[in-house]
Amino acid sequence: MTKKERFDRVIDYFSKHRPVAETELEYTNPYELLVAVILSAQCTDKRINLTMPALLETFPTPEVMAVASPDQVFPFIKSISYPNNKSKHLTGMAKMLVNDFGGVVPSDIDELQKLPGVGRKTANVIASVIFKKPAMAVDTHVFRVSARLGLTTNAKNPLQTEMQLIKFIPKEKIAIAHHWLILHGRYICIARNPKCPECGLQASCKYYENTFLKK
Repeated sequence: MTKKERFDRVIDYFSKHRPVAETELEYTNPYELLVAVILSAQCTDKRINLTMPALLETFPTPEVMAVASPDQVFPFIKSISYPNNKSKHLTGMAKMLVNDFGGVVPSDIDELQKLPGVGRKTANVIASVIFKKPAMAVDTHVFRVSARLGLTTNAKNPLQTEMQLIKFIPKEKIAIAHHWLILHGRYICIARNPKCPECGLQASCKYYENTFLKK
């Protein structure tokens, strides 16, 4: 099948079988999601959701976080990955958010990436989830699932994956497609021993074709 046909099949499958797909991070406003996504790097959403309530009770706004030191933030996030770096990122992010953006999370991807701890993936998450922009955030799940399905070809890094995906995914589907691929990678197309027998995308999947049909 052509690349476009493969994309059409995958999009059609998810549209029918997962019409609602959204982040599993819990938040009530843009600042809270920004904090959660910064913390979520190389850590599970479940762990972040357990960590956030106490953190936000003490640092409920960027203004409060901005006057805190990394040492004050550290005890609240010590159970997650890289707490030393992330406590510095959070306080630095809050200071810049207050000083440069009036305490308001910006919607522009380039502006978001100026904030400490915010790379392109995090910026794309905020842009798509909060501001409904057609931004494709590529994490390990999106990178892996896209390659296995055959949606991407020889993508060496997240940016190459992002560019290949947005070329074929309709603009209005990009934001939800990010969640489709993440959730599929989290629960079905897992890194080790993917659950191919229970996957509904077998007929559209390069990995399944090469691993099972060509034996």
